Amino acid sequence: MSDTATSPLRLRTAINPKPLGIALLLIVLGAWYLALTVGATQSALYVVGALLGITLYHAAFGFTSAWRVFIADGRGDGLRAQMLMLAVGVALFFPALSAGTLFGTPVSGLVSPAGTSVIFGAFIFGIGMQLGGGCASGTLYTVGGGSTRMLITLAAFIVGSVIGTAHMPFWTSLPQLKPISLVTSLGLMPALALNWIVFALIAGITVFVEKRRHGKLVATPLRPAQSSPWLHGPWPLVAGAVALVVLNFATLALSGKPWGVTSAFALWGAKAASVVGIDTASWAYWSTKANAAALAAPLTQDKTSVMDIGIVLGAMLAAALAGRYAPVWRIPRRSIVAAVVGGLLLGYGARLAYGCNIGAYFSGIISGSLHGWLWLVCAFVGNVVGTRLRPWFGLEVEKVKPSGC
Repeated sequence: MSDTATSPLRLRTAINPKPLGIALLLIVLGAWYLALTVGATQSALYVVGALLGITLYHAAFGFTSAWRVFIADGRGDGLRAQMLMLAVGVALFFPALSAGTLFGTPVSGLVSPAGTSVIFGAFIFGIGMQLGGGCASGTLYTVGGGSTRMLITLAAFIVGSVIGTAHMPFWTSLPQLKPISLVTSLGLMPALALNWIVFALIAGITVFVEKRRHGKLVATPLRPAQSSPWLHGPWPLVAGAVALVVLNFATLALSGKPWGVTSAFALWGAKAASVVGIDTASWAYWSTKANAAALAAPLTQDKTSVMDIGIVLGAMLAAALAGRYAPVWRIPRRSIVAAVVGGLLLGYGARLAYGCNIGAYFSGIISGSLHGWLWLVCAFVGNVVGTRLRPWFGLEVEKVKPSGC
């Protein structure tokens, strides 16, 4: 569901042995090295990241094109898969977060303030999704899948993230609510019921819009049968949705926090800026205890960085298994411009909004955070604007012909 030249919808020709071997070797060696130098938990999180990359690639599970095809053509299967993912997610997460422990490990959700910075940050993040060609998770798995354009988006994403950390004191000074957890405020069962009702309502709206536009629910195009679709792909969207929830839950059990992505991009950029002489350590954002510790420590100790690298390698492995690892180095100039602009908006917006489509939307909502719902509304509006802007940069807006009746 991410618009790249290496989309899993392309036909599989054969396994790509070289990238397959490289990805598998790096996953195994990385897990072994982390187990020796950091600990078994960090090693397990790295493997969970790789499994996330395989799932994202084989299910083509992104957020960008799912929102775009609904905005442009009224097709809602991707959005319905997201609502299923969230419905299963709250069923798993809310009881654990309400109890405060999971398998004996203290756990807490990603609950952040809802206010001006989230409104603006999520809105420009939504625009960036459509111009950059992917969300946070989508950028990682398509880079792993061999998309050279998304390397440009990722680089700009990192730059935008660092700029966002420099400006955070201004944005956090603007009006905002204190962090609100629906689980704590409403109680476990009322919070579950409310969320399930809203998920069902959103799914129902997509069904209504799709039938009104096309006369019926548009069937997913038939894909060529594979000898082993679970090994080589493609997976059904529903399977991808459930797998992502289970892996996010595993992340919670291992680390005490749900899955996030973009804090690592800010960290990578801040470390790189320090190397070239920019004193990022003196910035207010990097002066807090947790961020200062992360900036001073090796990347191998950062949970999010380890998982992000795992996602890239897992997607590379999946693409190689599917025979689709074939980077294309000729990229149209307007597409490069869109990737740079989109990446900057993604990075800057993610910092302002306390997360991305994963940390704020997926993990935020299943954490019971009010800011996750605010993020969803504002990012969707941004996607509407971004979808309208795509043709200016020579980017496709997918549509199918109405089916009549």
